[in-house]
Amino acid sequence: MQFFKDANYNFVGFRRKAFLISAVFILAGVISLVAKGGPSLGIDFKGGILVSLRFEKPFAVDDIRAALGKTGIGSKSEIQTFANRNELIIRAPAAEGQDITGSITRSIREALPDNRCEVLREEMVGPKIGRELGRKAIWATIFSLGAMLVYIGWRFEFRFAVAAVASLFHNVIAVVGLFSLVNKEISLAVIAAILTLVGYSINDTIVVFDRIREDLRKYHREGFEIIINRSINETLSRTVVTGGTVIVVLIFLYLMGGEVLRDFTFGMLFGVLIGTYSSIFVASPILVEWHRKSPMHRK
Repeated sequence: MQFFKDANYNFVGFRRKAFLISAVFILAGVISLVAKGGPSLGIDFKGGILVSLRFEKPFAVDDIRAALGKTGIGSKSEIQTFANRNELIIRAPAAEGQDITGSITRSIREALPDNRCEVLREEMVGPKIGRELGRKAIWATIFSLGAMLVYIGWRFEFRFAVAAVASLFHNVIAVVGLFSLVNKEISLAVIAAILTLVGYSINDTIVVFDRIREDLRKYHREGFEIIINRSINETLSRTVVTGGTVIVVLIFLYLMGGEVLRDFTFGMLFGVLIGTYSSIFVASPILVEWHRKSPMHRK
């Protein structure tokens, strides 16, 4: 399917502006992370309890907060509500030997006797397990990027490997920064989305790189920048179709998949967008800049 037949867009010529856009967005995310003392970690990593409740009627958050105050966790708990939905999520630190979920539900039912509620979901993670999960998540991301560097360096060339891993790093930092900017927590589902994004993005980038390698052999008499631009345009339809179909599925999953999948699909949705962008405006332009600064090019 060819949506962009005989495309001849000057993507390489736009690379400096693209680098600036990426730098501004990533800088905003990094500043947000530094200002907040790092990413906001969910109970999967810092330990605690999560309770999801559904009510028959609309409720006031102040009434819920007052009910939680009677359990002694009112000031330490977080309440997340949803527009046009009689549901909420309560996150609170866990205490050994205490039935936090039971205390929360009893207090709320006593405070709102005419508004019946049911527990939709309950999760609990100890702080020690949370720290261990955090370390494993970081190492899983580092190992995956390292494996990509080795494989692409063997499959293509070292410069291709560096460009691909730099693009992946760009995508990961962009997703983590976005979660900080919109005040979303990093949970195991988000880590799963990031690792899935790494696999999706590298596949998208490899397709472009494979075409670049073919065109370098076929049109070796042309300029390097012209060949890179030609390769991006030749794979543009495939890139847009693949990314577009995945985005459509993720939009429906985000809207209809429920709260459990919402953070995962949010991370994937933005990740696919930034991954498609980076395969065109980050990975390939890095090859151009590498070539321009190489001794052979200067000679």
